[in-house]
Amino acid sequence: MHVRVECDADDGGEAIPRYFFIGCRRIDLVGVLDRWMSCDDHYFKLRAIDDGIYILHHQVRRNTWEITLFDSGRCEQTRLSST
Repeated sequence: MHVRVECDADDGGEAIPRYFFIGCRRIDLVGVLDRWMSCDDHYFKLRAIDDGIYILHHQVRRNTWEITLFDSGRCEQTRLSST
């Protein structure tokens, strides 16, 4: 799923996602959990303010972003609260 991503630069000048849009819905991010690169592609594992975990894939040459994974964390929370 393609998304629009707004970034800030980190201390080294690398672009880091701060929030993104799924349609009109803005997803605010609270932290970068991990990031990695392969050739011209960058990946970011991010935690959102809604406690969701997202992996965003940035195709640098095409300057396109997409969600490659989303985990709401709700199943784990439900399991923990019912025990």
